Amino acid sequence: MAQIADQINAMKGTLTGPLPTPPSLTDQVSPDHLKTRLNWGEPALTIVDVRDRAAYNQARITGAVTMPLATLPDAALAALERDRDIFLYGGSDEETAAGAHYLREAGFVRVAELQGGLALWQQAGGAIEGATV
Repeated sequence: MAQIADQINAMKGTLTGPLPTPPSLTDQVSPDHLKTRLNWGEPALTIVDVRDRAAYNQARITGAVTMPLATLPDAALAALERDRDIFLYGGSDEETAAGAHYLREAGFVRVAELQGGLALWQQAGGAIEGATV
């Protein structure tokens, strides 16, 4: 164990600048922010689509989970960690904001609203999946 600590300390001495970190989470984020987090390598995040199941099945952000707005608080409480970074989007910015409000009221502390939803995500070149892809 001491040998590993010595190796870590030796490596620290070779660093020439600050260690890179993922961008910090804010209440509202752009598609580019989410793309940066996904490209980080260990994103430790969940992408939640609050649109209805039919819209989700047609097209969605790759890796997103469906939690329609009507069932969102209960579904999130059953499936998500309260301190995990959650990126949320809906069919409109208003729907996204409503979903974020529900999650924050349920005690989730790291919730970001993806501005422009799926449409802006696609315009920014973000990966999508679903029946229409």
